[in-house]
Amino acid sequence: MDFRDRNFVVTGGTGALGSAVVSKLIDGGAKCRVPYMHEHELAHFALRSHERVKLMAISTLADEAEVAKVYGGLPALWGSIHIAGGFAMGPVAKTDKAALMAQLETNLVSCFLCCRAAVNAIGQSGGRIVNVAARPALEWRSGAGMAAYTASKAGVAALTAALAEEVAKDGILVNAVAPSIMDTAANRSAMPKADFDAWPKVEEVAATILFLASPDNRVTRGGIVPVYGRS
Repeated sequence: MDFRDRNFVVTGGTGALGSAVVSKLIDGGAKCRVPYMHEHELAHFALRSHERVKLMAISTLADEAEVAKVYGGLPALWGSIHIAGGFAMGPVAKTDKAALMAQLETNLVSCFLCCRAAVNAIGQSGGRIVNVAARPALEWRSGAGMAAYTASKAGVAALTAALAEEVAKDGILVNAVAPSIMDTAANRSAMPKADFDAWPKVEEVAATILFLASPDNRVTRGGIVPVYGRS
């Protein structure tokens, strides 16, 4: 896809899925601003020295001032892709308010604030926003044992659909993907007996994100796209 001279923000861009997304954007000619929170995130990020990648150290994406730093001074933002988030297991009976709020801030609040900043940065010139929900956001019963996470990602899905309707008049198309368990080294280590072949690969999920974020996507908005592979 042709992303020449288009500016993107990619949160979570140093992770497994984020790295695949940034790599494909750079291959297409884009310029990427990638916020990160911990130095160790850069160890395996192959594009950390690329001339069209700007890394930004931040403390959190759940704070308006920090998010403003990420989006400040951007020339003609075209796309904002929100991959950053966190996962936590735990039955409701053992999930206190602090644990619930941690999931809401990490997943929903950060996504909301980045969407807000992106809408303001894109303005009425048109662009794309892609969020990352999760399978339990669409299939609530599959969220048993991780209700706080499920609620936070369901919020991301609802936010996506509502915002898409709100900003369509400005030429901003907002969508989300909803992955199942992706084939990453961390997930393989956590579930060594799983059928890895059935899991969607990060490159495959990235390809869906890239289409939704591209100028080739002219009509799709408000979609929460399942990217499950065969799992």
